[in-house]
Amino acid sequence: GMAGPLEPHLEALRRELDPAVLSVLLALLAVAITLLVWRLVQGRRSSRKAVLLLGLCDAGKTLLFARLLTGRYRDTQTSITDSSAVYRVSNDKSANVTLIDLPGHESLRLQFLERFKAAARAIVFVVDSVAFQREVKDVAEFLYQVLVDSTVLKNAPALLIACNKQDVTMAKSAKLIQQQLEKELNTLRVTRSAAPTSLDATGGPAQLGKKGKDFDFSQLPMKVEFVECSARGSKGEEGDADFEGLEKWLAKIA
Repeated sequence: GMAGPLEPHLEALRRELDPAVLSVLLALLAVAITLLVWRLVQGRRSSRKAVLLLGLCDAGKTLLFARLLTGRYRDTQTSITDSSAVYRVSNDKSANVTLIDLPGHESLRLQFLERFKAAARAIVFVVDSVAFQREVKDVAEFLYQVLVDSTVLKNAPALLIACNKQDVTMAKSAKLIQQQLEKELNTLRVTRSAAPTSLDATGGPAQLGKKGKDFDFSQLPMKVEFVECSARGSKGEEGDADFEGLEKWLAKIA
C-alpha cells in the first residue's frame, strides 16, 4: 500500500537520525500528549463551577445561602425553585464559584439535582443537627440517591456535610452524625442492592462503597468532609453566622 513509495525516504530518515535524537523526539511527543490530556481534564473541571446546596426541607440551606452571599440574616420560606449567585472567596477576588440553592422538598429535589448535577464542582449537603435523630432515615435516603448517581460518581465532586443549627443545645455533633449516616447508608445499601432500581452505565446497580465491607465515607470516589456550622449564629438575627469551616472549605475548592 502506502508504505511502498515512502519506504526509501523513511529508510534514509532513519539513517540520518541518530537513535538518541529519535528517542528524545518520541519523549517530547509523549510529554506533549500528556499535557494535552491534562489540559482537557482540568478544563472539564474548571467548567464545573457550581456548588450545589442540597438537603431536606428546613435544614437551613436558604439561610446559609443568604448568609454566605450577604452576611445578613433573613427570614426564609421553603424554596420551590433554585436560586443561584456568584460567591467570591473573601481572600482571593479572582476565585469564585456559583452557589446554587436547590429545593429540599421531597417531590422536587431529585429533578433539580438532575438538572444541575453535571455542573457540580462540589456539593454541600446541609443537615439539621437538631432534628437529625428524627430525620436520619430521610437524610440517608436522599444522600444515598445523590451518591449512587452515575454522573456524581463519575465527576466525583468534593462533598461537604454541613451539620447546621449548632447554636441549639440539642444539636448532634458532626462525629455522631457521620457515624449514624454511615450505619444508615450501610443498611440502605443492603436493602437497595437487593432491589434492582438504579442502573449505572455498566447495566448493574451502582454499588455504594466497597463490597463485603461496612460502608464508610472514605470508600467513596470523592473527598468527603464534615463541618459543624450555624447559619443563624449564636447571637441569632443580630449577630453573624458561625460557619468558618464552611468558608474555609469553599475557599479550598474554588
